[in-house]
Amino acid sequence: MPHILVIDDDLSVRNILGDFLQTKGFEVSLAGDGESGMDLLQERKFDLFFVDLVLPRMGGLEVLKKAASLNIGIPAIVITGFGAIQSAVETIKLGAFDYITKPFVLDELLLVIQRALDFSKLKKENLSLKRQLKHRYDFQGLVGNSLQMQEVYGLIRKVSDTDATILIEGESGTGKELIAKTIHYNSSRSTNAFIPFNCAAIPKDLLESELFGHERGAFTGAINTRIGRFERANGGTILLDEIGELHPSFQVKLLRVLQEREFERVGGSKTIKVDVRILAATNKNLEMETKAGNFREDLFYRLNVIPLQIPPLRNRLEDIPLLTDYFINIFAKKRKKENVRIDQKVIDLFGHYPWPGNVREMENLIERILILNEDGMITLEDLPQRFQDYAGLPPRQTTGLGTVPAGSAQELILPDEGANLNNLVEDMEKNLIKQAMQRALGVKSKAAELLGLKRTTLLEKIKKLELDL
Repeated sequence: MPHILVIDDDLSVRNILGDFLQTKGFEVSLAGDGESGMDLLQERKFDLFFVDLVLPRMGGLEVLKKAASLNIGIPAIVITGFGAIQSAVETIKLGAFDYITKPFVLDELLLVIQRALDFSKLKKENLSLKRQLKHRYDFQGLVGNSLQMQEVYGLIRKVSDTDATILIEGESGTGKELIAKTIHYNSSRSTNAFIPFNCAAIPKDLLESELFGHERGAFTGAINTRIGRFERANGGTILLDEIGELHPSFQVKLLRVLQEREFERVGGSKTIKVDVRILAATNKNLEMETKAGNFREDLFYRLNVIPLQIPPLRNRLEDIPLLTDYFINIFAKKRKKENVRIDQKVIDLFGHYPWPGNVREMENLIERILILNEDGMITLEDLPQRFQDYAGLPPRQTTGLGTVPAGSAQELILPDEGANLNNLVEDMEKNLIKQAMQRALGVKSKAAELLGLKRTTLLEKIKKLELDL
């Protein structure tokens, strides 16, 4: 039952309002002056209060100001005479939800009360959602104890509550957007908007309108003025995802916004200034793209104020058991499954599999398994065919230089009966070439670069080793 406070020095108004609200099912408290009303607001929990504009001992304006300073956080409806409407309007600027003029119609009063209560409920839900988001994107959402991830966490702690532009680099599926959200929700901007924008998902002709907005009539189909992503992010953070895919013709326009924090909507002449923190993410090496002439050098240096490199999953193998448990717990709870277990052979296989899709691939895999698995034990048979080629192989090891594949010189121990060196070298070459091709997404020139080979040399090896790639 909503509890309403009525603050009015007119006894008849207090009684009329009190009796009417009680008959409508509300709990009601009454106060005859501003100070008494303020005392009640601090002592008890109310859902809404009425306050007359003219009161003894503390006027209505003073009540509103003090309620705001004390963060009372409930809607106020101002009661005023007809001749003081202008003053009542001023109270809206002080945070009052609405005002009513004497004499008032009681039935119409119910509509005002309902709107105020609905607004208050929505505001509380919004605050609750923001708290949930902040909790979701605190450091508990980042899983990993490896040295590489500890370095990432340390950098996030240092840079989150600054306005520095951050360039987040990492392969697809490493969690770049999660990192960006963690930075935002651990900053002083966390109560304002986080706006992600995928630069690769929008045609180049629409980029300017999407990011900066447009005025009505700016082009065919622009029937209304539209607010762009930068305006929506004002006071908060914008994430320019896949920034490496940004069309060259648009890069210079973005550079100006990064420098000046101002722009014009398409078809407009008014300069709009914004206070927005800019994060950028890419699965490309932007420095190499810059050297190749595919990305503006001045834009790269403007974005690369603080570089943040997210390691691929294959380079932080010690985090695989943690991530496996993390995703099993999430999806088991979601599917209402209890006592889900995983065979150690699966964990061992996970330690050898190269994870070309990184953490996202693992997340999707675990969800799929828990949807299809019925007995609560995850075994090798639950894994897709692409994993079966790695079954029975020893897990790879992580060193200070990165991941060492099984069969490498750092890992092998010569058995007592000896070994065929040529076969071992050939197996190692096959393994490394397959991994390089996976990381390069099938682009042989890039795979050759990863292996320190010429493209022609790599092609010769693929042919010689009879690799089906």
